[in-house]
Amino acid sequence: MTDETPTSVPERKRGAGAKIVYDLLRDEILNLKLAPGSPIDEVQLGERFGMSRTPIREALVRLAEDGLVTTLPNRSTMVAQVDFLNLHTYFDALSLMYRVTTRLAAQHHRPADLREIRALQDAYAQAVQSQDALAMIAVNAAFHIAIAEAGRNPYFTGLSKRLLGEGRRILRLYYDSYDDQLPMHLVDEHEVLIQAIADRNVEEADRLAKAHAEQITRQVQKLLTRPGDSGIAL
Repeated sequence: MTDETPTSVPERKRGAGAKIVYDLLRDEILNLKLAPGSPIDEVQLGERFGMSRTPIREALVRLAEDGLVTTLPNRSTMVAQVDFLNLHTYFDALSLMYRVTTRLAAQHHRPADLREIRALQDAYAQAVQSQDALAMIAVNAAFHIAIAEAGRNPYFTGLSKRLLGEGRRILRLYYDSYDDQLPMHLVDEHEVLIQAIADRNVEEADRLAKAHAEQITRQVQKLLTRPGDSGIAL
């Protein structure tokens, strides 16, 4: 998975240099074409993209804010590691975040919130049907962030953004375990979650959110216990 040819560079638009670099490197990191721990050379990137170091560094700053690259004390940069040994702590936090934000959404949502959540669910189902893993990752994050925003607690919204951002490569492994052909019954988990929120059924929303997180946890853990499947050295 890590030896694939990097994505080709699209035609550059004026003022869009940093965004082009950011978008392509983000996708390569999320798709695991750039493995965790891989060095990132600004000079090589400048040659690849035909750009000065300024937009390259701007892109790397954004990737660092996303938790996808790490700047070392000697100012070199590498793709951020995935802490598989402590993955259980991430999933504990993810499960708690899903539960509390869904409970709050069931209590405090407004009609506009439901429209946004349902629109994102439609986009997610379309991404699943297209087997577009990167779209699935992006829309799934937006879906759960929209639920958090419906709960009207900015602290939980901030936590949601952080956890979903840090977990994007883990979610890539999740979809990879299904060969990017996610069963539609798993997409339907979102549907019943939305219905519980719409019904303001707080306890049911909590139960469904917990089950949703646990299903992802089990699948990723199962994948990581099969030697060689993840394509990432633990």
